[in-house]
Amino acid sequence: MNCDELVELVTAYLDGALSQEDERRVTEHLAGCEGCTTYVAQFRTTVGNLGHLPADQVEELPEHARDSLLAAFRRKHV
Repeated sequence: MNCDELVELVTAYLDGALSQEDERRVTEHLAGCEGCTTYVAQFRTTVGNLGHLPADQVEELPEHARDSLLAAFRRKHV
């Protein structure tokens, strides 16, 4: 597994929704990739901090705020 593949699977990984084989591949990749380990930890923190917000509050985030969050995730991974 490479870093791009991990990024595609990170949400399913954190949700525990991967097949056993894909979970094994992600776990093996994380064991040897400090960048992806940091990315997953940051993603987990963000979900933990924002995931408890009611849906109506998330929908009210200004477009620029959503764009900024997405840009920050992309910069951290590169």
